[in-house]
Amino acid sequence: MGLRHQMTAAGGTGCLGSVVSARGRANGIFAAPGTHRVHDPAIDRVQKARAIAGAVTTFLLISVYGVDGGWSGVFEDGFTKVFVAPLVLLLVGPLVVAAFIWYAPPQHRALLRSRLRHPLKAIGWYLGVPAGALAAFFGLSVLAKALQQHAVLQLLVYLVVLVVGIPLLVWAACFLFFASGAAARYAFNTADVHASLPAILTAVLVWVLSFVQLGDGLPNGPLAVKIAAFLGGPLSVTAVSCWELHILRTRHGVRIRG
Repeated sequence: MGLRHQMTAAGGTGCLGSVVSARGRANGIFAAPGTHRVHDPAIDRVQKARAIAGAVTTFLLISVYGVDGGWSGVFEDGFTKVFVAPLVLLLVGPLVVAAFIWYAPPQHRALLRSRLRHPLKAIGWYLGVPAGALAAFFGLSVLAKALQQHAVLQLLVYLVVLVVGIPLLVWAACFLFFASGAAARYAFNTADVHASLPAILTAVLVWVLSFVQLGDGLPNGPLAVKIAAFLGGPLSVTAVSCWELHILRTRHGVRIRG
């Protein structure tokens, strides 16, 4: 289904239609099964269990020791991370992927580079949809102001803004929200380059985010609790990522240099 059709659906079915349409498009781009992606139910279960354990641990720590800004600050921080994680991934991801391809045997590098079109397409959607929507909206707004001497034309442009521009922004905002979570989880479809890349990128991403968050200070509580809270998340994610690489190697024959 094309982008123009998605935008039309957003405008014709209202806010709920925008949410459903944007979610479907985001999942279709970032969560669709890829040619080289390996799906293992055991990996999914362990990842979900680690996420639940992390959420419960965070809840208990905050309940016992509190947090600056209260629970509203926790929700705001979690909402912010939804968008920060893909942006950090866009910055560090190319370095990790380049190092991965360099580490691969020489005879495999050309093939891996040829598969980069899959994550590049995902990045293009992630950046292009909000940028295009904003450009179209502000372009129509500027055009409307330039037509102050032509009341009828100006009215038509404002009508286009109301009927097309605003629904377009709503759809793009919904798409960006759903795409951010999927892009971080599937590492911008880098599994289509090599099945091991998402696990490696996840481990790198969690450490980068942890050190970025360190700028806000350590969690409340005794020193031992602060250190455990800071290291617990990235260490557990790294452990799961290493286990995932082991499963990919032993069950599915996926090797980093294979």
